[in-house]
Amino acid sequence: MGGGAELRPVTTRAGPGLRVARLVTEVTAPAVLVSLLIITVSWHSARRPGQGLVWGLLATLFVTGIPFAYIVGGVRRGRLTDHHVGRRDQRRAPLLVGLGSVAAGLALLAVLGAPRPVLALAVAGLVGLVVAVSVSHWWKISIHSAVAGGTLVILMLTFGALLVVAVPLLALVGWSRVRLRDHTVPQVLAGGVLGALIAAVVFGLLR
Repeated sequence: MGGGAELRPVTTRAGPGLRVARLVTEVTAPAVLVSLLIITVSWHSARRPGQGLVWGLLATLFVTGIPFAYIVGGVRRGRLTDHHVGRRDQRRAPLLVGLGSVAAGLALLAVLGAPRPVLALAVAGLVGLVVAVSVSHWWKISIHSAVAGGTLVILMLTFGALLVVAVPLLALVGWSRVRLRDHTVPQVLAGGVLGALIAAVVFGLLR
């Protein structure tokens, strides 16, 4: 179950399936899903829409903005191979930067009096990053799947269980990661289950 070897072949024949997988991977990237989730939860939990937007943008800055800016800078400087941080041995620094940024953002949001669901979302993200840092040290778990699973659970807790109909989308995310040979099926399944579990326990208890 070691994650030292890379999964991508030397050459990959492009085709419709591969192009769809790339599109799905980009659209469901962790930074994209988390940003949309934060704005949605903030908007829903605030007393006034404008207030919710402010909380959402502030939380997004620390949870996804700063960490993603670090990753983009790393790619441009050649320290990281791509913005998805596909190589397991390159994940530690970006994850630690994300951990520090989310912790700082959580502290600021708490001091400023952010709505409870926004704080719960930030705490869930913090716990998820701690787990990701720990697991990625020895296994390349799928963060795409973890974030997708957690996002769906949080949306269900916020808007109702009927959103369970979106579960097939998790399979689509997992398929894209396996199709691109960025992850194995066990890594995708583990990520989805872990992300959903963290969201259910942490966000579910604190919201």
